Amino acid sequence: MPHARPPSADPRPAFVPVAPARVETADGAILFDAARLAQADATLFDPRRWDRAGAPVATRGGRGAVWRISGEFGDGVLRHYRRGGLVARLVRDRYPWHGEDATRSFREFRLLANLVERDLPVPRPLAAGYRRAGLTYRADLLTELVPDARTFAETFADAASWPAVGGTLARFHRDGVWHADLNAHNVLIDARGTVWIIDFDRGRLRAPDAAWQQTNLLRLRRSLHKLGAEVDGGSARWTALLGAYVDAGGDATAAEGAAR
Repeated sequence: MPHARPPSADPRPAFVPVAPARVETADGAILFDAARLAQADATLFDPRRWDRAGAPVATRGGRGAVWRISGEFGDGVLRHYRRGGLVARLVRDRYPWHGEDATRSFREFRLLANLVERDLPVPRPLAAGYRRAGLTYRADLLTELVPDARTFAETFADAASWPAVGGTLARFHRDGVWHADLNAHNVLIDARGTVWIIDFDRGRLRAPDAAWQQTNLLRLRRSLHKLGAEVDGGSARWTALLGAYVDAGGDATAAEGAAR
C-alpha cells in the first residue's frame, strides 16, 4: 500500500484575517485588530510609552512622524498623520472633521485590511485612532513592520529589483488599487526579494483604468528620476519594469504611455 504524500511545507504562518474592533476614547475612537491586540487605548499612539518601555524608537524622514516600536504584536511602525504642501505651514497635523468614517486613519486601516484579505503585499494594520477637537481631528496609524526591508529608493541600483517591482505593481492595478503617492520611498524590498507597497493614506479602490494606472507609473518614474536613476524612454531598467508589469497582467496601454 503506497504511503500518503505529506503535505507541502509552507514557511508562512497560517493566515489570520484582520478582526476589526472599535473602542471609544475620551476624545475620539480607536479601530484595532483584535486578532493581534487584546485591547487598545490612546497610549498605543504615544511614542513616549514605547520609549519608556525600552523599545527601539527611530524617527524617519518625510512629512509624517514615524517611529519603529515593539510590543505584544511584535515589531510595528507608528505614524502620526501630518499635512503636506503650503497648508502645513498653518496647520501641521489637523484635518477637517467630516465624520468618523472619513478620518484618514480609519480609511487607511480599512483599506489595508481589505488588501491583506486579497493577499497583496502590504503591512498588516494593527490600530488606527483619531482625536477630535471641535471641527478638526488628529490621527495616528499603527501597522506591522515589514522585516529586513529597504526602500526602492535605496536599492534601485540593483537591476534585479526592477522587474519584481513592475510585477508587483501589476497585481495591485489588476485589483483596482490606487496609491495616492506611489514613489520609490513607498516601495519596499525585503531580504527575500519580495516587494511591498506601504503608505496608503488617501488610497482607494477604483475600477481598473489605463489612465490612472499610467499616472501611478509616471509618479514612480518621476521619483526615481529625482533620485538620479536612469528612467528615460530607452532605459533598460525602466523598460524591464514595464515589461514585467505587462507580463504580470498590468494594462499594456498604461505601460506604453509610461514608457514615453
